[in-house]
Amino acid sequence: MSATLIWILVVLVAVALYLSWTAGRLDRLHSRIDAARAALDAQLLRRASVAQELATSGVLDPAASMVLYEAAHAARQSEEEQREVAESELSQALRAVFAEVQQVEEVRRAPGGEAAARELTEAVRRVPMARRFHNDAVGAARRLREHRKVRWFRLAGHAPFPLAFEMDDEPPTALVDRAA
Repeated sequence: MSATLIWILVVLVAVALYLSWTAGRLDRLHSRIDAARAALDAQLLRRASVAQELATSGVLDPAASMVLYEAAHAARQSEEEQREVAESELSQALRAVFAEVQQVEEVRRAPGGEAAARELTEAVRRVPMARRFHNDAVGAARRLREHRKVRWFRLAGHAPFPLAFEMDDEPPTALVDRAA
């Protein structure tokens, strides 16, 4: 009788340890999502700031400056629900303004233009990487949260279900080709 009780206790302890380990893993994934989201937000803000700075520098023609400034301003001021759309529109504006290599060359020839073009190129390249890291973390957390044990024992607690950040982040080819 006592041997059976000991075995039941051992099994319960093993199950509790496994569930605790799973809850800790899920918590680490949620922390990773938070860190990746912060990095993504920083890269998106950097890209919008550089685009806005370039639009107000007087290097671009007035129409391109206005398009770029409006898109960058909308991306910086957008609410969380509209953020993906606003960031996609900034990507489209960047592709429209820097569709041709000549436009990039004009920016580079202007005083301080080489540094501005380099900074914009770096910002445009980092956004897809930051988004990929964020979405990879979201995918890992979602896969773990779909397991029965996580749902049955409510191991996720009150954490919101993680959502991927979907946006158009294709960089302007004129910027990327020149830097490569």
